[in-house]
Formats: sequence, structure tokens, C-alpha cells
Amino acid sequence: MIVMDSKAQLTVDIIAKVVEGKISIANATKLLNKSRRSIERYIKRYQEVGIQFVVHGNCGKSPPNKTPISIKKAVQALIKDKYFDLNLLHLAEQLAENEHIVVKRETLRGWAHDIHHVKRAKRRRSHVRKRRERMAAPGLMMQMDGSPHRWFGNKKHCLIAMIDDATSEVYAEFFPSETTVGCLKVMRDCLEKKGVFKTLYVDRAGIYGGPKRCNFSQMQRACEELGIEIIFANSPQGKGRVERAFETFQDRLVPELRLNNINDIAAANAYLKHVFIPQFWQSKVQVKSKQAPEFTPLSKHINLDDICVIKDHRKIRNDHTFSYGNKFYLIDSPLKHSIANQKIEIRNTSKKGFTAHFAGRKLKISEVNEPSKLASEDLAVQKKLEVLALIEKLGSVSAASRQSSVSRDTIHRHLRMVKRGGPDALKRQETPNIRHKNCVDMEIEKAVIEFSPEHPHLGQQKVAHKLTEALGIDVSPNGVRSMWLRNDMNTTALRIERSLALHESA
Repeated sequence: MIVMDSKAQLTVDIIAKVVEGKISIANATKLLNKSRRSIERYIKRYQEVGIQFVVHGNCGKSPPNKTPISIKKAVQALIKDKYFDLNLLHLAEQLAENEHIVVKRETLRGWAHDIHHVKRAKRRRSHVRKRRERMAAPGLMMQMDGSPHRWFGNKKHCLIAMIDDATSEVYAEFFPSETTVGCLKVMRDCLEKKGVFKTLYVDRAGIYGGPKRCNFSQMQRACEELGIEIIFANSPQGKGRVERAFETFQDRLVPELRLNNINDIAAANAYLKHVFIPQFWQSKVQVKSKQAPEFTPLSKHINLDDICVIKDHRKIRNDHTFSYGNKFYLIDSPLKHSIANQKIEIRNTSKKGFTAHFAGRKLKISEVNEPSKLASEDLAVQKKLEVLALIEKLGSVSAASRQSSVSRDTIHRHLRMVKRGGPDALKRQETPNIRHKNCVDMEIEKAVIEFSPEHPHLGQQKVAHKLTEALGIDVSPNGVRSMWLRNDMNTTALRIERSLALHESA
């Protein structure tokens, strides 16, 4: 049985009519849009085999270059289990390098579509933006930004990268977060390898001296000392070179870190600098510039240790001390004149601590260990012990009482406590159940507590007046207030709540 589509049926009908003499060869060429030679070949084949001439000779046969089914299934299994987060081009490279399987990207696309494992790019609504050409020479503009992402392991880390706008040469390193120290370190790597560039293109983050920290940004200060101009982008698309670089890093670097079982920041930085950038970025992404580089070599008098650091300022006190990090320091350097009330520069480095400088000169400093202040409880015990020591000095409790203004009963009580438990017994003990001897009688307090919920809207003065008139109880308004505080009835709302609770219980 021969299965033909509409086009094949039309070809058979036209050729049959040509053989029967109903249609000329010239008209057949127009109807089938074929050359005269093709029509004559069709007629010859029709006369030899009949309508089978319309079926191609390779129909039903496997192509000689067809990839075996076993390789297809093996690659699909690898895509599901091992290379599930790679794009098709990256997948073809990894299969050839690690599995020794050479398959074209379009073949992989079909195999991946069969198992619904195609990594698709994010599609967002596009905006029309003016295209900006690359800079003419390296060193004219460097773009810098940070990308927080889960690059490896289960925690997010930040990849801080600096890329040359002319050649796409990149300098990058992983950090726990996007910090000033990390930005200074990446910029220093570029300065040491290439030299001083002209401009730095960044976003409006505070690290780079944006609106929030335009007056105290360390990056802005370091760039000013090096003569680098900072340009702020009005949108992420403005610094698209580094933004697209992060897309490439997230697309290719994340799977490679996972395949190499890298879970710590030190190993990730080593792989990034010694494997990924040299083998992939420099060979396939980085381009060559036709013009000479515009980097300025570092001069001998420039020390990056004095520039790429965190700098603070402190004011010198009259005794040549200053505070930093909740500690006091003394200037030990020999000085000809006093520098009191002057500002010194603190250069803070994460590895070496910090150093103090004044007028470009490094100062010798030493930490001042001040005696710690006694706690309030220890201070009270110290005062009690001083009174007891005064007794031994004067030889009389009465004389010590007059001089220290402490009653004799209190002194005798402290003597008994020291004799029984030592100096630690003088510490204040919580005695919530002991009632002071100067406190009002329990009968008066009971009467106030019973009267207040019955008249919750009366104030302390009216309650004291009513109790004096009705029951003859001599109590002051301040006394009523103290009783309310002890029994949690000091507001009208609390007294109303107590009244309702008493009515419900009754």
C-alpha cells in the first residue's frame, strides 16, 4: 500500500495525463513548478514502475548517519540526573569533555524536548533603548557591580565583578555580601594587573557614593585619590556589559561549581580565577581591541595599602589619647609639639588591624587599660564595708553612725550579716513577702482595696476623703496611690476590671 499526500497525488495525476496525451509537458512544468528535465524523468519512471515513482527511494530507510538509540537514551539519562541545569551549548561542551560523547546542539535540542528538559531564558517585556558602542580602547571605562545569588551550597553569596567596557576582560571574586571591602579588593586586583583606568561606571548604591552616602563613601574617596572618575548609571540597562556578564556567570558557572562539588567560598574563588575565567571567559567572551590600552601605570609613590583601605578619623584629646572600637589608645610616638584637638587618620585593614596616621606619618600607639567600673550592687556593698571599717577606726558604733549618717540599727544588722555569711551577705536580698514596719496597717489597706472597686471612677483624693468621712480611717491620697500600685489598681480601667471580676465571682 502506498500512502500519498495531496502534493504526491497531484504529481501522479498530472504525469498520468501527460502520458495519456491530455496535457503537454510545458503545461505540466507550470502546474507542478518543476523543470522540463524533471517532468521527463517523472514520465520515464512512471512508465517503468507506475505510481511508485512518486515515493522517494530513501523512504522507510534509516539515515546512514543516524545516532544510535543507545547513545540517545544515555544522553537523556545524563540530562535528567547530572546536567539538568545546563543550556544546550554548555551541555554539548560538557558531554564532549567529560563523557566523550560528541553530539550537535540541534540534535541535543530535539532529545531534550522529548523529555521536556530544555533550559529557557527569562523573557521580559523589552524596552527600546539606544545602543551604545563599546569604548574604543581598554582602560577608558570599567563597569562594576555585585550579584547576590545562590552560587554554591545552600546560602547566598555575592559575586563582585569589574569588567572592561572595550574588551570584556573581567575581574571577579566571591564574598559573603556586597561590601566596601570586597569592592576595594576587586578594584585593587585590576589596578595591580593593568594600572589606573579612567572612569568607573556603577549604579547609585551607597557603596559607590550614591545619594545615601555621597559624603562618606570609601570607594568614592579611593577613586578620588587615584584620579578615577565615577559615573552613575540611571538604569541597570545603562551598565549592560556587567549585567549580561552576570547572566553568563549564573548560566554556566553555577552548574560547573555543582558538578565539581564546590561548597565553600575559598574553593569557589580558586575555580573562578584559575579555571573558569582562563579557560572559558578569556577564550570565548573576551574580545581584542584595535587601539592601545589607556591604562596608566602605577607610579612608585602610590601605595595601594594606603588607598584601598577603610579610613576613619578621630579627634585627639588633651592627654594625647583617642577612642576607636570602644577602646582607648595612647599615642607613644615622640612629638615636638602637641597635637591635641587635631584629627588623625585611622586606616583599617581586615588582616592587620588598624594603624593611626597624622600628616602622612604613622604613629605608634598602645591600648589604655582603664579600671573597670563597679556595678551598682558591688558599689552598695563597698559602701557598707567602708562603714564597717570606720567602726574599727573610730572604735565606736555611735561615732561611725554620726559620721556616715547610717543608723546604729542598720550598722548592727550589717555586722550580724557579715559575721554570719561574710561580705557576700551584704548584697541586697529580694524579700517580697516581708512588709516594712512603716507601711500602713493591713486593715486600712484592706478597706481601701474593698472600697476602690465599688467606686472605680473616684480618684485617690476623693477615695481618701470618703474613707475618712464614712469609716474614720486616716489615710492620705498618696497612701491610697501606694496601695493601688501594690495591688495593680492604679488606673480607672484596672479598677473597673477588678469590679467586674468581683461581680462575676459573686
